[in-house]
Amino acid sequence: MPAQQEVWLRGSIEGIPVPLQPVAHALLQAKEEVETIMTGFPPGFLWYRPAGLASAGFHLRHLTGVLDRLFTYAEGHLLDEAQLNYLKSEGNESADENISNLVDRFQMQVGKAVESLKRKDPEALYQFRGVGRSQLPSTMAGLLFHAAEHTMRHVCQLLVTARIMKAKAEGKEV
Repeated sequence: MPAQQEVWLRGSIEGIPVPLQPVAHALLQAKEEVETIMTGFPPGFLWYRPAGLASAGFHLRHLTGVLDRLFTYAEGHLLDEAQLNYLKSEGNESADENISNLVDRFQMQVGKAVESLKRKDPEALYQFRGVGRSQLPSTMAGLLFHAAEHTMRHVCQLLVTARIMKAKAEGKEV
């Protein structure tokens, strides 16, 4: 299939259970879109917050972290200390991070998530899964579908932020 087709129009993803195909399609679409969105992004604007909104750097970190966290909950586990520390740091500017490594980390996390989907038992999709320390009620399916929609929500926000920052870097009125 031509790469121009959206992922969901390219057919089934091998090894992914049928009920989880939409999750895999959305995550793989997000992976491609983030690559495109961040191509040519001005490095000096990675942590800039237009109109006080979240920065591109935050969205990239959050995309990676939220996938990790939601898939952890879907597996029936609590977050570990490293995941909690990552969550706390998502909005903090870091001089040692650049666009390339943030995009690479997100792409690797999508790869891990898609591989995880291949191991999911469709019979377990509606089993209880607790979220957070309070163990708020959800299911494996609820968490996986939320991971997909939440990822796409932040990809859309990243798109807007990136367009604004690219225009600003070019000296255009924003």
